[in-house]
Amino acid sequence: MANTSGRVLGVNGNMVTVEFDSAISKNEVGFIHVGNDRLKGEVIRINGNTAALQVFEMTSGMSVGDRVEFTDEMLSVALGPGLLQQIYDGLQNPLPQLAEQCGFFLQRGVYLDAIPSRAWDFTPVAKLGDSLRPGDTFGTVPEGLFTHQIMVPFNLADVPWKVVSIKEKGQYNVREIICTVVDPKGRKEDLSMVFTWPVKKAIKLYAERLRPDETLVTKIRIIDTFLPVAKGGTYCTPGPFGAGKTVLQHMTSRNADVDIVIIAACGERAGEVVEVLKEFPELTDPKTGRSLMERTIIICNTSSMPVASREASVYTAVTLAEYYRQMGLNVLLLADSTSRWAQAMREMSGRLEEIPGEEAFPAYLESRIAEFYERAGKVRLRDGRIGSVTIGGTVSPAGGNFEEPVTQATLKVVGAFHGLSRERSDARKYPAIDPLSSWSKYQGIIRVEKVEYARQILFRGSEINQMMKVVGEEGTSVADYVTFQKSELIDAFYLQQNSFDPVDASVPIERQRYTFDLLFKVLASEFALEDKRQVRSFFNNLRQLFLDWNNVEFDSERFKQIEAQIDSLYKGKQASVDPDAEKLI
Repeated sequence: MANTSGRVLGVNGNMVTVEFDSAISKNEVGFIHVGNDRLKGEVIRINGNTAALQVFEMTSGMSVGDRVEFTDEMLSVALGPGLLQQIYDGLQNPLPQLAEQCGFFLQRGVYLDAIPSRAWDFTPVAKLGDSLRPGDTFGTVPEGLFTHQIMVPFNLADVPWKVVSIKEKGQYNVREIICTVVDPKGRKEDLSMVFTWPVKKAIKLYAERLRPDETLVTKIRIIDTFLPVAKGGTYCTPGPFGAGKTVLQHMTSRNADVDIVIIAACGERAGEVVEVLKEFPELTDPKTGRSLMERTIIICNTSSMPVASREASVYTAVTLAEYYRQMGLNVLLLADSTSRWAQAMREMSGRLEEIPGEEAFPAYLESRIAEFYERAGKVRLRDGRIGSVTIGGTVSPAGGNFEEPVTQATLKVVGAFHGLSRERSDARKYPAIDPLSSWSKYQGIIRVEKVEYARQILFRGSEINQMMKVVGEEGTSVADYVTFQKSELIDAFYLQQNSFDPVDASVPIERQRYTFDLLFKVLASEFALEDKRQVRSFFNNLRQLFLDWNNVEFDSERFKQIEAQIDSLYKGKQASVDPDAEKLI
């Protein structure tokens, strides 16, 4: 393929203006030669023979007149066995190997193979003469806990490809030719276990896109019951610094009912990224009892890395997620934080001298955020299997201001909003998700009418609490004070969860349903309590029993003993049951 070349006209940070020897008409990836360095970049704006080039590395040392060579490729990632357990930067360079080669500081122009060159136990599933299309499986290899499917490259023409040769079962290098196919015109393609795919192009090799209607169980009570997420759905978790986003992310990664977890640390501070890199290999996977890293990929771009590389990191992560979805697996992508990604876009937009939008973010901010979240989804593959990509993005609004552009643009496209509250985190109420301002469009594990009944008590309890701050407890009626205490019971027992307690850290569906049913009976009851002192004493005792209940094994002897104590306490003061709630019990 003939290359296009040109010369540098100007440099502004990571944005380089290039004049070509001939006109170009599409986005390409280029390599800029500065001395002996070879830098990767992407054309993002074209005007005749002149284009703006976004370079994914530091551009110091580049000068006007340097020659540019283009290779007619889009920014792509390598797909194949060996991706799991890897830690990459935004351009899919394996960071541990990069550190071995470069030391503490990244060297410019260094690119390493994303997929290790090793042998895999290949088992063919296609036979000579079989007709295959892009995305169809022609063999498998074992990759840790999974059977990794070796697929016909997605970028081949969507026509029947006939298998004319395929290797027998055995060990082969990941880049060795193991299958040869021809199309109806007689064009031949040699296939290995690895191929590439452009990161900004969604993979759509499926038969049908399905509605995300199955709850993604996270074993976090406030999420599964009040603010559910669906497999193939989207959600965001905005919150101020120190509100518990990282711990919540770790809890979700460990306990979510998914096969693969991909972490995109895009633009976070180095200290937070180091915490992720150190703690994730030490997290135990409750499914297997082994390291969680065995089914995890980390894409790591700190705020000190080049701005263009930060912008690319979320696309690299979602492309890897879509690749494993094509194998019929359920993938959870956690992007932390999309605010830094948006800031990278703002920097590049400024250097391109584009007309700024609100708070200097580019005018296309909303469409870029929507494009990213739209790559989530639940799909039926052509062979009938179901796969999904669930995207959860954390947002770090300055000062915890949810009215800023990134948060507002995100809220327009996601299916659930888990807003972290500074007040709740300061009060040591974790997870610090605000149950009053947060919402979800998905179906949870508990009947909707029951959840809504409890939610109304929370809203009413918050109103009474605000009123008591003005008029004092003595200015509140006994009935209102009972409602306030019920809301405090929901908050203390059900909404808060100790992520460091071996029992309370992850709560299975069966336990959530069982304990919520008993809680609901208490909420539906009217109690024979004469004054606020009795109300306070009764609910303090009841709340402590419920809290003790959280820390014992489900269905154990101790669990049943505490349940009997709760039954005895609340039924001893029960006067009647709310008729509306009684229909739901």
